[in-house]
Amino acid sequence: MADYMAKLKLKVQKRNIFGRKVRKLRQEGILPANVYGKKIKSQAVKLSLADFSSAYKKAGETNLVDLLIEGKKEVVPVLIDNVQIDPISDRPVHADFHQVSLTEKIKTEIPIEFVGESPAVAQKKGILVHLLTEIVFFALMRGLPRRIEVDVSLLKEVGDTIKISDIKVGEKVSVSVSADRLVVKIEPPTKIEEDKAPVEETEEGASTEEQPEEGEKADDQADKPKTEGAKKEGTKKEK
Repeated sequence: MADYMAKLKLKVQKRNIFGRKVRKLRQEGILPANVYGKKIKSQAVKLSLADFSSAYKKAGETNLVDLLIEGKKEVVPVLIDNVQIDPISDRPVHADFHQVSLTEKIKTEIPIEFVGESPAVAQKKGILVHLLTEIVFFALMRGLPRRIEVDVSLLKEVGDTIKISDIKVGEKVSVSVSADRLVVKIEPPTKIEEDKAPVEETEEGASTEEQPEEGEKADDQADKPKTEGAKKEGTKKEK
């Protein structure tokens, strides 16, 4: 079942304060932001930090928000983008609003949320195996669900499955994967245990599996990706 978010609205005002002077806005509980897009001139705005935080918590960066700009009659549909967080206070210090088209279909990944309890798992008949965690959709922004709920309480026996075709997503939404693609299934416990069975060892303690010839081990190591150092996080310049 598709879960569609109710419309969210945010009111913003034009901003004439820039650079370091925006610190005063933040001290007053105001968030500096920018609005941009193909069909709108880039504009500096400001809004209540409390209002923004509430909307951002619900919409994230993938759900549509209706922006009401001071002095304009038309509502601007936007996605929240490029939110900058203060590393000390953990509060937003700047954000962008990306204007989007409501007449063009977009491609996006929607997460799957598994709900309910499988009787097969509760009765220890089998094990629940998740085969997909998200689904790629094509739809208009207004028609995109924020998540897809899959009820696993329908899985009562080993071998029971839920396919893409079993999920109701609405007529205006198309899925990029086959309708026969499995989303979740119940596997027998014995199969999982066999997959995890330890390899037998010889009397000398060596594995019965075929040992690599000299030089192969070095090649294997060379094929492994090298671990990169953690990226240093830096604060972005204030806008």
